Amino acid sequence: MNAEIIAIGDELVTGQRLDTNSRWLSAELAILGIPVTFHTTAADTLEAGIEAFGSAVGRADIVISTGGLGPTADDLTRDVLAAVAGVPLVESLWTLAVIESRFARRGVPCPESNRRQALFPVGSREIPNPNGTAPGIDMEVSVGDRRSRVIALPGVPAELKPMWTATIVPALLASMPEQATIRQRTIKCFGAGESAVEAMLPDLVRRGRDPLVGITAHEATISLRIAARARNEAECRDKIAGTEAIIRECLGELVFGVETDELEDAALAAVAASGVSLATCEIGTAGLVAALLAAAETRAGGVFCGGTVLPATTPDATAVALAARGREEFCAAVGLGVGSVRPGVEGREVIDIAIVSDTGVESVEHILAGGPTLATARAAKAAIDLVRRRVVALTGAGQGGNP
Repeated sequence: MNAEIIAIGDELVTGQRLDTNSRWLSAELAILGIPVTFHTTAADTLEAGIEAFGSAVGRADIVISTGGLGPTADDLTRDVLAAVAGVPLVESLWTLAVIESRFARRGVPCPESNRRQALFPVGSREIPNPNGTAPGIDMEVSVGDRRSRVIALPGVPAELKPMWTATIVPALLASMPEQATIRQRTIKCFGAGESAVEAMLPDLVRRGRDPLVGITAHEATISLRIAARARNEAECRDKIAGTEAIIRECLGELVFGVETDELEDAALAAVAASGVSLATCEIGTAGLVAALLAAAETRAGGVFCGGTVLPATTPDATAVALAARGREEFCAAVGLGVGSVRPGVEGREVIDIAIVSDTGVESVEHILAGGPTLATARAAKAAIDLVRRRVVALTGAGQGGNP
C-alpha cells in the first residue's frame, strides 16, 4: 500500500506560501506504515486538478489532498473529484443544515457561496469538520483498471489536523488487514545540528525501522519522534522505551526534555532543583532570552528574577560584566549575560555568552548563523542552554527531562 499527497492552491505553486501540510501528512502516514511515493502541487484550476488526481489515482492506493474545499469559485476540489470519478455532485441537506447553523450561531445569514460546501460527489462519504465550514470528502475513485481511496481535506492546518486524528486515522487502521495500536513519544534535544544528531544515532533514523524514529529541527531544537505500532498499548510502550533508552544513552546531556518541553523549561527546572535564582542582562539577543525565560517562569514559577536589555550601542560591555550586572540588579544567585554582536574569525559574526555565580565564571563564544531572525533565536537558546548545563554540572539535577 502506498500514498500520494496533493496540495492544491495557486499560492503554493507560485511560491507565495510554503506547503507544510504535505510534510506533516507524510510523517503521519509513515507512522501508519504507509509510504508516500509522490508529492504533487496543483493550481486552482479544473484542468490542473483533473490531471493531478487522475495521475495520482493511477499510481497510488491512497490519495490525500489538501485545499480547494472552500466556498469561493476557485475552490474546485469537489468538482475535480466528480469529474475524475465520472459522477455528478449532489447536495447533502444534513451538511447544509450544519453549515447554516454555524452562521446562525454568529447571528448572520449563511452566504449563498457557502452552500457549495454541502455538495458531494455521488458515492462519497463526508468527513466532519468541527472547526470550519469545509467538510472533507472520502471516496473510491477508479481510473482505468486502477482503484484508489481518495481523501480530500481542507488546507487550514487547524481544521485538517483534528479531522485527520479523529476520523482518518481510525478509518485507515480499520481498512488494514490487522488493526494496530499506535503510540508516539517525542524526545527534545539541543546542542548539535540535525545531521550530527542523526550520525550519533546509528541505524535509528531509517525507513522501515520498528519503531520508527523521525527527526525534525526548529530553531536548533531537535525533536526525535518515536512512533510504535503494535497489537496493544503495552507492546507500543515497550518498543518506545527500548528506543528511548538508546537515544538517551547516545545523546547524553543533549537531551533536555520530552513532548512539549522547551529548552527554557529545562533550564528553569535545573535552576529550581539547584535551589538558586537566575537573572539576565543581554544586548545581542534583543531581549529574547528574558522573554523566553519569562514565559517559562509562568509555568515553573519562582526562580527567574528578571532581565535587563541594553541597546546595541552600549560600550565595552563584556558578557561577563553583563552577567554580573544582571545578577546584582535582581539580587539573583546566577547571572546570565549575552554580549553584543562582534566580528569573529573567517568573517563570521559571534556573540559572547557568560554565566556568573558564587562558584565562578564560565564564558563561551557562539557563532551566529542562519540569517538575522534565526541567528538571534539560536543565540538566545544557546545562552539558555548554558544555564541548563552549568547548573546541572554544579548540582547534578535536571538532566534529560522527564523519563
